[in-house]
Amino acid sequence: MADPPWAPLLLDAARADAEAVAARLEQAWARQRLVALAGQGQQGELAAALGGAPGELAELERFGAAVVVGSGGSSGGRHWCLQPLAHLQASAAATAAWLEGLGLEPAACLHLDPLPLHHVSGLLPLVRARRWGGELRWLAPSLLRSPELLPEACPLPRGRPVLLSLVPTQLARLMASPAATAWLAGCALIWVGGAGLPASLAAAARRARLPLAPCYGATETAAMVCALPPQRFLAGVQGCGEPLADVALRLDGPTGAVEVRCARLSPGRLVAGRLQPLPLQPDGWWRSGDGGRIGPEGLELLGRLDGALHSGGETVFPERLEERLQEQAARAGADVEALLLLARPDPEWGERLVALVRPLRQEEGAELLGRLQAITADWPPAERPRGWHLCPSLAPTAAGKWQRGRWQRWLDSLEAF
Repeated sequence: MADPPWAPLLLDAARADAEAVAARLEQAWARQRLVALAGQGQQGELAAALGGAPGELAELERFGAAVVVGSGGSSGGRHWCLQPLAHLQASAAATAAWLEGLGLEPAACLHLDPLPLHHVSGLLPLVRARRWGGELRWLAPSLLRSPELLPEACPLPRGRPVLLSLVPTQLARLMASPAATAWLAGCALIWVGGAGLPASLAAAARRARLPLAPCYGATETAAMVCALPPQRFLAGVQGCGEPLADVALRLDGPTGAVEVRCARLSPGRLVAGRLQPLPLQPDGWWRSGDGGRIGPEGLELLGRLDGALHSGGETVFPERLEERLQEQAARAGADVEALLLLARPDPEWGERLVALVRPLRQEEGAELLGRLQAITADWPPAERPRGWHLCPSLAPTAAGKWQRGRWQRWLDSLEAF
């Protein structure tokens, strides 16, 4: 018996054969079906989000071709967002207008996609290529793990603009190879998003003259809502640039949260088969979980508000301090593989910072902690970590995001003894 037309098609988007998954996705969209894309280990969680009564899921048929993809996870949770195909296509149209403003013809571009389809940034290259009439080529994850093979495995065409989307972790891996760095320099534009771009990595990219376009967006906004042109990046401008033509940005006064208003906001999130509308302000603005500031060059992110802490009356953004410490440690020759700053309650200060550190060489762990403490000795009291712990397993997700809730629980269990 065939599934009813409103029944969601659940696809395993973590499969190595991205082209086959994309083909099934597009076939389902052609039949106006809803498709749910699961990453590795997410099938059960996604099935639970879809697992409502048949009548409730049937109400989603009004959106026609659509997708459900995961959002968030930086603080330990995940939302399953519904995005109609029409919203994704509107995002592609706004991006095309942005490219045209840079003198690039979208239909003439080759799109390279190394990101999985269950991330909105991996899904949008497919939608853009189909919408614009450009060519799409998938980059196998194995190539990013062996970046020295990339130039030969995927030679860049001469005289044709190449567009690439990366998260900072992928960019760092590729730049570890001189051959891959030279290959990156041959792209016309490299969008970098999904997580904050560390200052040290941005500086290295500028030295290599890589055409980065740091950008900001979310699953809830159908991906990118602002981007910094590569010329401005190479000139030393920081941040994520100005909003695209179909987007308005502002900051919430009390919290500094980035707020977005556009016609492509997600209709809502799925919880046990029910669509829960996004929590919007009365005038239609959606408040993200990111703190920022808006200046003459556009949006500059300060960090996740759910990771911010209040110490001695000061609002502290750990992500910015992590970047500063990584940069100062590198200059001092202190080899840090991974670093995360978390909050612990403090009776006098309210909250104080604690550092989790994974050394590049485990045998130098104790010495490294001492050197990092010396580096931060002159920092302002609210920004200075008061606890230091070695954490051999510390690492972000494959998408370069920190699951701060997970590591906060690790810290809580460690300090419970």
